Amino acid sequence: MKLNHIWGHFKTITTHKWLVMKNCFRIGLYRQGLLHDLSKYGWTEFSTGVRYYQGNRSPNAAEREEKGYSAAWLHHKGRNRHHLEYWMDVSPKGKEAGMVGVKMPLNYVMEMMMDRIAASKVYRGKDYTDGSSWEYFCRSKEYLLMHPETRALVERLLLMLRDEGEEKTFAEIRALLKKGSY
Repeated sequence: MKLNHIWGHFKTITTHKWLVMKNCFRIGLYRQGLLHDLSKYGWTEFSTGVRYYQGNRSPNAAEREEKGYSAAWLHHKGRNRHHLEYWMDVSPKGKEAGMVGVKMPLNYVMEMMMDRIAASKVYRGKDYTDGSSWEYFCRSKEYLLMHPETRALVERLLLMLRDEGEEKTFAEIRALLKKGSY
């Protein structure tokens, strides 16, 4: 392991965690802000992050390109409920046989929003705009297995972020969390 990769990866995930925590606190998700992505500091995820560290994108993408899958991602998504992939199950319905997205609890949708915003800020750096998270979402949205109601909420909030900015979007998120449903 290269020392600069260890430091670079640690700095990247810690900056990301700090941004998510700060934004979770802004919307009232204190516990989730504190506990966000702690599995990234465990050996399974951290060692992969160091090995595939590039600084401008997720190391999981590089691992996936080399191996055809990312063991670190499989580990991560199974332990962190703010990832939509955590909320997939086999459908019991005949016409929808196979994997389907389950409606995510509101607090995890909002943590996912904070995660996407922070990841965009970390990886885009000075090129970040309020539209960056929407652009990233659009690159893969047709392939994502999301419950229709969860998808509609995420799309609405990402578009609001793009078009009306962080303050208005966070105010809407706080109102939704106060209401308790979507």
